[in-house]
Amino acid sequence: MSVWGDLDLLLDSPSSLTVTSNTKGTVKDKANFKVEEDVSALRKAIEGLGTTEKTLIEVLTQRSNAQRQLIAKAYEKATGRKLIADLEGDTHGDFEDVLVALVTLPGVYDSQEVIRAIKGAGTTESTLTEIFASRSNSQIKALSEAYLAETGKSVVHDLQSEVAGDYGKALVILAEGKRDESTNVDAAKAKADAKVLYEAGEKKWGTDEGKFIDILCHRSVPQLRQTLVEYKNISKKTLQEAIESEMSGDLEDLLVAVVKCVKNVPAYLAERIFKSMKGAGTDESTLTRILVSRSEIDLLDIRAEYKKLFGYTLYSQLEGEVSGSYGDVLKRLCGQDN
Repeated sequence: MSVWGDLDLLLDSPSSLTVTSNTKGTVKDKANFKVEEDVSALRKAIEGLGTTEKTLIEVLTQRSNAQRQLIAKAYEKATGRKLIADLEGDTHGDFEDVLVALVTLPGVYDSQEVIRAIKGAGTTESTLTEIFASRSNSQIKALSEAYLAETGKSVVHDLQSEVAGDYGKALVILAEGKRDESTNVDAAKAKADAKVLYEAGEKKWGTDEGKFIDILCHRSVPQLRQTLVEYKNISKKTLQEAIESEMSGDLEDLLVAVVKCVKNVPAYLAERIFKSMKGAGTDESTLTRILVSRSEIDLLDIRAEYKKLFGYTLYSQLEGEVSGSYGDVLKRLCGQDN
């Protein structure tokens, strides 16, 4: 039985989409944090002859994002230069990208990833799918505010003009960040929704994608979990299997991602990490994005799911796949299993 087929324990398990306290991160506030000491260590590392990568890694991976913001502020006050600009000037490639990501506010970082995905040569749908399927309403709100500040346009407006078809429609609904957040489950409604989905997909010739989009992008997580259980009772397939057999392309990927995130965000992201390292080359941007953005939310859970899914630890996989200072940052963020 795959992790995605087992619905038995689903209804009572916590969800990263609704949890407000981030206790499952690998990065916490550093105790006895002294901002002046960190600033002078960073200055030495950056201003000395040759950059001391080790110090940059030590300081930036072992502080929370809130603490890094205080460091960046104090750094600018002391030097008249922005910490991010100095990091960009002194480091290169993936190492530069991950350090800059660490010093960036989470909502701003998400918005920059979305901007890159939309504005780059060709839209990177997989990035948009990952971000909008796995973020909570409050995270999407922070992303949207940062996007507007950065580009002067709303993210919904840009998605509408850049991403077409049913995929675009679904993405825009998710980007509005209006998923129902009530914790009450209406069992009758879950049964009715399951029936609507069954009749819009498996049961008819041709699929009514609109019904899938409407239900999967608006209902609350607990409500959808109940709907997944009810769907399996009507059909002999899981809803995920039905989507996989009825749809294709980006819309299929997005709706499957939504279903997976409703079940288990850390398992979905563990799979994304695995795929980013599988095959010929490593997809560093996905690896960086997930490890940085989840380091204070649910990276401990991602590690646990990774081991369950693939039989070895994420840390050991990173050791084999990423090297140098960049690899050191990721391993420090990941942390080893005890």
